[in-house]
Amino acid sequence: MEDHIITVLALVGVLLLVGLFWMGVSMMRLQQELRADDRVPQLQQQLQGAQQMSNQQMEAMRSQVQTMQNQVQQVVLQSQRIVGDRLDHTTKTINQVQHHLGRLGKSSEQILEMGRDVNELQQVLRSPKLRGNLGELFLEDLLRQILPMGHYATQHRFSDGETVDAVIRLKGGLVPVDAKFPLENFKRVINADGDAAAEQEGGRKFARDVARHVDAIARKYIRPEEGTLDFALMYIPAENIYYEIIVKDDQEVKGLRLLDYALKHRVIPTSPNSFYAYLQTVLLGLRGLQIEENARDFMDRLAQIRHELDRFGDDYEVVGRHLDNASKKFREADKRLGKVGDRLAGLDEVHVPAKPKPVGEEAIQPAIITRGSTGELFDEFEEEVG
Repeated sequence: MEDHIITVLALVGVLLLVGLFWMGVSMMRLQQELRADDRVPQLQQQLQGAQQMSNQQMEAMRSQVQTMQNQVQQVVLQSQRIVGDRLDHTTKTINQVQHHLGRLGKSSEQILEMGRDVNELQQVLRSPKLRGNLGELFLEDLLRQILPMGHYATQHRFSDGETVDAVIRLKGGLVPVDAKFPLENFKRVINADGDAAAEQEGGRKFARDVARHVDAIARKYIRPEEGTLDFALMYIPAENIYYEIIVKDDQEVKGLRLLDYALKHRVIPTSPNSFYAYLQTVLLGLRGLQIEENARDFMDRLAQIRHELDRFGDDYEVVGRHLDNASKKFREADKRLGKVGDRLAGLDEVHVPAKPKPVGEEAIQPAIITRGSTGELFDEFEEEVG
């Protein structure tokens, strides 16, 4: 846009130069004609008029050029501002794009890393033994997160040496839980890609694998004679495999759907979600049993307190009787003490007559009171005090 404006200005300048050149040539011709013509005054007037007109036109053209130059400058400035704003916006956009590209690069690296991890996990899951160990690990972790330590056990061994992955200890007995991971033929079902024959064949093999696991659990781990309940749980650590068992109706074993076949053999399939809900129910029951045990312990303690209170009541009655007897004895002794005090006070009033003094003696000596003369009084006092 700036190049276009410069081009316009250049064209305007060229036109002005051409106009000035033409006017100069015209003036020279008029001067030559004036020299050759005798009508000099008239031509001079015409020349002056032409010069004035030329000056006016030049002034008008200069004004127009100045106006156009101002307009062009404004347009250039506005264009520069617009271009600057757009460049700033473009720069910000480029920076944002670069930032997002950086994040996208990190995300791509994470996706690639996850892809490698998934590939490694697939390699691990190819081994049935490793799949079984992984299922046992998930099962133990879920039990440890929910149930108290004393209410479950892992690797429980029966009398004949068979070992179940875990048992849940309830009030009525043990609930065996065994982890199974039938993955191989399940992959054939989901990888059929619309091939009905391949999907049907994979479904039959998958149903056969599940039925074999159900039979093994029912035969090995449901043992009421060793304290288990009459059912067991089959823990499947993958939700999609679990739903394949309980939802699909086209997979049958001996004329029964997979779920019906498992329930007939008293084996209940569970997934991580359903097993979590079952453990929460068990936990609520255990809390109820704990509350019942606490209530029983509280009643026993209350009975002990009542027995101690009865004993305290008996002792309190004995103490009351003793206090009552002591109070009676105190009152009796107080009465006797009052009587003795009265008698002792009476002793002060006893006067023993003195013997006549021989004539000539100036004073009469007082008589001496002996026990013989007051023996009865002292005996009564000792009897009262005693």
